Amino acid sequence: MSFYQPEKLPKIMIAPNGARPKKKDHTEVPVTINEIVETAKLCFNEGATGIHFHLRDEKGDHILNSEMCLKALDDLQLSVPKMHIQITTEAVGRYSPNEMRKLAYEVAPPGISIGIREMIPTRNPSEEDIKLYQSLTESGTKIQHICYEPEDLDLLSNLLDKANISKDGTWCLFVIGHYSGKVSDPNKIPLFLQTLNKNNLNSDWAVCAFGKEEIDCLKKAISLNGKIRVGFENSMLMPNGEIAPNNHTKVKAVKELLNLN
Repeated sequence: MSFYQPEKLPKIMIAPNGARPKKKDHTEVPVTINEIVETAKLCFNEGATGIHFHLRDEKGDHILNSEMCLKALDDLQLSVPKMHIQITTEAVGRYSPNEMRKLAYEVAPPGISIGIREMIPTRNPSEEDIKLYQSLTESGTKIQHICYEPEDLDLLSNLLDKANISKDGTWCLFVIGHYSGKVSDPNKIPLFLQTLNKNNLNSDWAVCAFGKEEIDCLKKAISLNGKIRVGFENSMLMPNGEIAPNNHTKVKAVKELLNLN
């Protein structure tokens, strides 16, 4: 199956469920593949041209499962053929780099997010790491490198140099704050950009943020020519501070607030 592959990172990517939110947290958190597909369609109609999703097991817990990934990719492709589809390798304290690599090789998805500090916890890229990133790049998979701190960009630069992968057009996501309560400070975004410049990384980047500070971070990103990821993975709040009724209503509100076309 031929998947939609944009040259540029989507201006708005929806992350509708993440690894942790469950139905008890909000009834509109999509946990089944059918629910993820329906959410994708609604969010695409409101302006999100990319989706970053997590799969769940029968208990509703985050799972890395190749067969489920392939099923979800096929269903999403049929329902939203012009939406960039991104799977995740997030470890959530449950999966090892070997298991993360196994998923990436077996699925060879159109898009994948990789927390580089999770994949390379030693911060010294191994031959296995180099082989993985080269293989994904050669197959056309769009890798979005998840960076929790500016120094993760130093590791990314080292990896790309060792793998002989171009630093032009690299996709990154800067995670501002943390789901556990670490405040999302928009003033942290320029620190990431400074580290990009230091490493000569010509990156296509976006941010995600948490809680009541999320909107200020999104505004800051747009003002600096960045892009955004929103959705229940990071925050269930609307721009006015109220609980969002669902993911697609939040996408619509954020798009209108930030005047994104």
